[in-house]
Amino acid sequence: MEISEKLLCLFSAEVSEDGDSYVVEVPRREVDTGSIQPGETYRVALIAADESEETSEDGGTTTAPTEPQPPVEGGEIRYVEIEDIGKQGDGIARVERGYVIIVPGAEIGERVKVEISEVKSNFAVGEIIDEEF
Repeated sequence: MEISEKLLCLFSAEVSEDGDSYVVEVPRREVDTGSIQPGETYRVALIAADESEETSEDGGTTTAPTEPQPPVEGGEIRYVEIEDIGKQGDGIARVERGYVIIVPGAEIGERVKVEISEVKSNFAVGEIIDEEF
């Protein structure tokens, strides 16, 4: 499944009935972190729970992740464009949902082929394997 770069947040919630309407409750942390604002209108996509997730008695899932997973994996090859330079002089590229890939030795404007060597929840490190593509 491809996830839009416009994705603001990702969470699990149950659909509950409220009179003639149905409600999906948004966790407070999504507002507290500034991902969304009360009173604004957003597009909503509903994705079925994985079969491996257990359903609790109240219908909620018990194994859903609390945060979106990084859009890259260790060993993955990516083609990226360096958009910025970090505080330590490393190149900075952004991929899906603004996820940062740090590329040591890269310069702003370079387009490089990298292999992901380290993955963290909010950034990854990519080693240059080809400087021109």
